[in-house]
Amino acid sequence: MSASRTIDLGGDLTVNRLGFGAMRITGDGIWGEPKSRDEAKAVLRRAVELGVNFIDTADSYGPDVSENLIAEALYPYPEDLVVATKGGLVRPGPGNWVADGRPEHLRAALEGSLRKLKLEQIPLYQFHRPDPKVPLEDSIGTLVELKAQGKIRHIGVSNFTEEQLRAAQRLTPIVSIQNRYNVDDRKSESLVDLCEQEQLVFLPWAPISNLDSRPAVHEAATKYGVTAYQIVLAWLLARSPAILPIPGTGSTGHLEENVAAAGLELTPAEVAAISGLD
Repeated sequence: MSASRTIDLGGDLTVNRLGFGAMRITGDGIWGEPKSRDEAKAVLRRAVELGVNFIDTADSYGPDVSENLIAEALYPYPEDLVVATKGGLVRPGPGNWVADGRPEHLRAALEGSLRKLKLEQIPLYQFHRPDPKVPLEDSIGTLVELKAQGKIRHIGVSNFTEEQLRAAQRLTPIVSIQNRYNVDDRKSESLVDLCEQEQLVFLPWAPISNLDSRPAVHEAATKYGVTAYQIVLAWLLARSPAILPIPGTGSTGHLEENVAAAGLELTPAEVAAISGLD
């Protein structure tokens, strides 16, 4: 993991620049228990053994399953481990995600995450998605109150536009943005650049996508003797120093491949070709 270098989160948390997304340690449709709780916990422990010290989760993963597994596998946590979680989505059923940004829901979600993760303070708490039925100021304002109470260390946002980010920043410092971003989906390109300029952390969800349209990815994979998935993770690391990839998996073998991608160094020409800039 030393090859991945580090990134500062909020100015006072330094983590290795390849984390772990804990969504896929749950059941199908990100619903219910995984096929094997023992295997899920083994993945979490192996991630830490490999030097991963940033884990991203949410109360809606399961729901509740991911947070409970993290605590079962890793508590008491290593001193340098940052467990980030999110609130603001509810789950009526498998594959179903419904925004809920009401202050009362966010307070209950935060308290539940503290309890499940066995923490007194969440290092990074992210608003999972804006709720069109609730003023953004009410949702973010609730997180500001919880931070003032010492229950949140840093506030991040997820699935935000730049306009929504600016509205949130008028209320409180925002340290991270978590949006969908990969070689095929670049709608958040300007937000990646913004994070780099303003020293925020950009957490790309769905970092690996359909690669059939990217021959440069497969050419690089053949050159280095690695998988195409490892190449796109290396591309994310090269794309901007503000990016903290958080690939997720329920397999220790896949986890080890992902972490190994931190040691790949693509040439500027390869990065440009994969980006479609050649």
